[in-house]
Amino acid sequence: MKDTSSDMIRSAVRETYGRIAQTPQPAHSDAGGCCSPSTPPDQSSCCASPDSVSLQYGYSTDDLAVVPDGADLGLGCGNPGAIAALMPGETVLDLGSGAGFDAFLAARAVGATGQVIGVDMTPAMVSRARANAVEGGYTNVDFRLGEIERLPVADASVDVIISNRVVTLSVVNASGGG
Repeated sequence: MKDTSSDMIRSAVRETYGRIAQTPQPAHSDAGGCCSPSTPPDQSSCCASPDSVSLQYGYSTDDLAVVPDGADLGLGCGNPGAIAALMPGETVLDLGSGAGFDAFLAARAVGATGQVIGVDMTPAMVSRARANAVEGGYTNVDFRLGEIERLPVADASVDVIISNRVVTLSVVNASGGG
């Protein structure tokens, strides 16, 4: 029997994040993807600029400067790269990679001999991340469409897994099943 509640959750997440991915944001914008045009930016809310939110979560101004414009949507809740201690040559899997922000920072950390695989279940986010990778000249990042419950990655093929908030959106986590 098909689990329609899981399908409904996945559909809602795809729709919401698809809209965010397709919303144009100026470079270093004053309003994050979760804000409506009528909601004024506020440092204490989700409507703070993606840059200010990222700085609060431990990203540096250097981190913000090196990623392509539009990669930081301010949707995370921490800095997984700060605690991952990534090393050159490693293969990193970024769960829920979105527009690619953490994947691009990981790509810099693992260098040309390393690889980053970003997985996101929202086609518009994968498209945006791929465009950001081209814009930023990232050749060691591969963005794949997929669900974290069924990863499009070979077993035992990664050294480090990072994730920034997406695990809370997992159907397994949300409904207790998959």
